[in-house]
Amino acid sequence: MTITDLVGEIKKKKSFLCVGLDVDMSKIPSHLLNTEDPIFEFNKQIIDATHHLTVAYKPNTAFYEAYGIKGWQSLDKTINYINQNYPEIFTIADAKRGDIGNTSTMYAKAFFEDLNFNSVTVAPYMGSDSVEPFLAFKDKFTIMLALTSNKGGLDFQGKDLTNKEPLYKEVIKTSLTWNNSENLMFVVGATKAEYFKGIRKIAPNSFLLVPGVGAQGGSLEGVCEYGINKENIGLLINSSRGIIYASNGTDFANAAQIEAKKLQEQMASILADNNIA
Repeated sequence: MTITDLVGEIKKKKSFLCVGLDVDMSKIPSHLLNTEDPIFEFNKQIIDATHHLTVAYKPNTAFYEAYGIKGWQSLDKTINYINQNYPEIFTIADAKRGDIGNTSTMYAKAFFEDLNFNSVTVAPYMGSDSVEPFLAFKDKFTIMLALTSNKGGLDFQGKDLTNKEPLYKEVIKTSLTWNNSENLMFVVGATKAEYFKGIRKIAPNSFLLVPGVGAQGGSLEGVCEYGINKENIGLLINSSRGIIYASNGTDFANAAQIEAKKLQEQMASILADNNIA
């Protein structure tokens, strides 16, 4: 998938919604626990109910790895289901990987070649030689942690360096000089909407994956005010718990669709306000 494909899908659906598939067995509807693969069955029904409202799905791999080989098999079945039935959907492996060169290459192969995700999240702490192996894959995207939405995110990310710039800005600025940086996207938390203006000065055209809208209290309007790019939109707004756990009854998929529709309608209005067809 290319950026042009992604932007085309956003304009077609009038949505830049990403649904996080973070499946916790203790939270899914009890009637699914008797199925052969409860995690996959939950995901399948969520996907079938929301695919026309979203442009991306983001499984957080921790929620699959926690269940051992069966969880990994559920992840494999989930990504295969999306790719086979809804190939227009952008897929994100939220794995937060990052290691020295050869190891990063193997992580990249696992997510880009074996599982066939369109993108993967990575941590930048080890620098260029830990990220460039991911960037080397054609038509695949590396989504680097920049300014996260968690409480402790500013412990390091917000610290000013000797040039008086906060670390997260330096991370973004430096990464844009790396090989194949056109394949970079960045994670920027919605709970810090006021920072988007400064980030856009550094990375005006990069796509930003934005967690934190909904359950974590982030504002969609606030993010879009400073973060939207009128040429390619440049935002993927993630919502996980607020959509997939809208109900724990037999109506869970329909409830998820209703919540996704609410966000999609808000996004359509924002796109219209910004004269983005």
